Amino acid sequence: VTTNGLIKEQSVKNQKCSKLPQNNPTSFDSMPPPKQVPSLLPETANKPTRVAAVQGNNRRRSNVVKEVEKLQDNRDKRRAQQAQTAEGQVHLKNKDTGNPNWEFLQMILEYKDDLECTPLQDGDPIADNRITVCIRKRPMNQKEIKKKEVDVVTVPTKDNITIHEPKSKVDLTKYLVNQQFRFDCAFDENASNELVYKYTARSLVQSIFEGGMATCFAYGQTGSGKTHTMGGEFHGKTQDCNNGIYAFATRDVYKLLKSPKYKNENLVVSCSYFEIYSGKVFDLLSGKTKLRVLEDGKQQVVVVGLTETEVESVEDVLELITNGNNLRTSGQTSANAHSSRSHAVFQIVLRQNTRKKPLYGKFSLIDLAGNERGADTNSADRQTRIEGAEINKSLLALKECIRALGRKGAHLPFRASKLTQVLRDSFVGDKVRTCMIAMISPSLSSCEHTLNTLRYADRVKELGVKDPAKGGNTEGVMMDCDDDDGDILEDDDVGRGLSHEDSGLAQLRSLNDGECSADWYNFQESVAQLQILEEEMVESHNDLLVSMEEWIQQDASLLAITNQVDYDQDAYAQQLDDMITEKQVALEALRIKAKSFRACLSEEEAQSKRRRN
Repeated sequence: VTTNGLIKEQSVKNQKCSKLPQNNPTSFDSMPPPKQVPSLLPETANKPTRVAAVQGNNRRRSNVVKEVEKLQDNRDKRRAQQAQTAEGQVHLKNKDTGNPNWEFLQMILEYKDDLECTPLQDGDPIADNRITVCIRKRPMNQKEIKKKEVDVVTVPTKDNITIHEPKSKVDLTKYLVNQQFRFDCAFDENASNELVYKYTARSLVQSIFEGGMATCFAYGQTGSGKTHTMGGEFHGKTQDCNNGIYAFATRDVYKLLKSPKYKNENLVVSCSYFEIYSGKVFDLLSGKTKLRVLEDGKQQVVVVGLTETEVESVEDVLELITNGNNLRTSGQTSANAHSSRSHAVFQIVLRQNTRKKPLYGKFSLIDLAGNERGADTNSADRQTRIEGAEINKSLLALKECIRALGRKGAHLPFRASKLTQVLRDSFVGDKVRTCMIAMISPSLSSCEHTLNTLRYADRVKELGVKDPAKGGNTEGVMMDCDDDDGDILEDDDVGRGLSHEDSGLAQLRSLNDGECSADWYNFQESVAQLQILEEEMVESHNDLLVSMEEWIQQDASLLAITNQVDYDQDAYAQQLDDMITEKQVALEALRIKAKSFRACLSEEEAQSKRRRN
C-alpha cells in the first residue's frame, strides 16, 4: 500500500501511462482523468499494516542507534580513563622528579601494599642443620640513592625473598616478574652483623669443640656486603673489625676454650690465611709465598709450607686478618673498582697441646671471589679469561661438594678445583657442617647479578616456595637431590688414565649437564691443560736453578784441577764434556716444555677468538 492509499500495482500502472510519448495519437491527454477507484482493502485493514511497518523500521533504527551510542559511551569512558591514568602518571612522575624507573617503583610499591611482612627477629628459633643456606640483603648505599636506584628486593618473611625483575613488552609496556625464593634464613637490610652471625656461624663454633670440621662461605657479587659481613662494619672508609663474623667467631672460640666443659681438654688455637688465585695457592701470612697442594699416602690433602700461627687473643687474630687482606689480589670489573679476584681462606684451628699437636677441630671462613668474575671468560685479555674460568669452575665444584653432603653415598668431586681440594676434609665425615651466606645487592642495576646469586644458592639447597602475596604456604620441604643423571667417576678413574683434574672436570660436567655446554667443557679442558704445562715448566725451571748451583761448584772444582802442574788433561776434558752434556740435556728438556706451553697458549687464544665470534 502506497502512502496515498492506492494499491502498489495500480500506482505502478499509472506511472507507466504517464511516461507515454506526447505525440502518440492514442495519448491519454485527450481522455478524461481516470475515475478514482477506491482501495480494494478496507480502511480498517490498511491502518494496522502501515503502523506495523513503521514500528519495524523504527525498531531496526533504534537497535543500530543503540549500538552506536553504546560504542560512543565506551569510547568516551575509555578516553576518560586514559586521561585519568595519564594525569595520575604525571602526578607520580612529578612526585619523584628525575627517576627514570618511576613506573617500576610504583608497581613494586603496589605489590608491597598487599604483603604482610614478618622479617626475622632476634628470638626466633635457630635451626640446627648440617647444611644452612642464608640470604642477606644489604641496604641501599649513598651512590645508589643519589642515582635514584629502585629497590627490587623484598624480604616478606624470615625465610622467603622476592625479586621484582623489571621487564618490557614489544610495545614497550613495562611490567614486573616477581620471582620467589626460599632459604633457611633471609635477612633484610635492617639486620645487624651480630644477628646474622647468631643464625649462621655461631652453632658451627660449637661443633669444632666436638671434633668437627666447620665451613662458612660468603658468596655474592662484589659490593654486595661480603667483606662487611665477614670483616666488620664500615664507618666511612674505616672498617670496625670488632663486629664481623671473624671477630665474633674468635671471641666465642676463646669463650668456649675457657669454659669448664673444655678447660681441661688442653687445646691451643692457631690460625692460617691463604688465597687461591687462578688455580694457585699463596700464603698471605708469609709475604704471599706460593704453596703446593699435594696428597699424602693416606690420600689426605696437604698444603705444603702453609704458615700456621698460634694466637692468644681476638686482637691477634684481627691483626693477622688485616695483614693478610693487604696482600690479597684484587682487580677492576664492571661491578666494582676493587673486585676480589681470589678466594680468601681463613682457618681457625684447634690442636691438642702435645708434642705432635694432632688436629682436634677446624673452622674455615671463606670469602669467595666476586661471582661476576666468572662471566669474564669471553674477555679479550688472557689473564682475565683464565681468572674467570677458574672462578667459574671452583664455584660449580663447591656447589656440588656442598650438595654431596646431603646425599648419602654421593661422589665428592673435590679434585675439580683447587678450592674444593684444599677444603676436602671439610666435606668428608659425620661431623662436618657447612653454612653459606649469599649476599645480594638491592638495586635495579644489579638485578641480574642478584638473580644469579639466588639461583646458585637455591641449587645448593633446594626448598619449595609459593608466592606470599597470594597467601601461599612457605613451609616447603627439602627436594630430593639424588636424581642427578650422568656417570659417576670413582677414584679408580685416576688409575685408568684420567688425571685428577680431568676426572674431576668430567664429574663436574655430568652433575651440571644442563648448565655446562660442550664449549664450556672444552675451554675448561684447555685452561686445565695450560695450568698443568705451566706448573711443569716452572717446576723444571726451578729444578734447573738448583742444578746450576751444583754445576757451579763442580765447575769450580774442575777448574781447580788445572792449577796443578801435572793434571790429567784427558780426564779433565772427559769430565768437562760429561758436564756439558748434562747441562744440554737439562736445558733441552726445559726448552721443550717452554715450546709446549707456548703452543698451548696459542691454541687457547684461537679457541677464545672462536668463542667470541
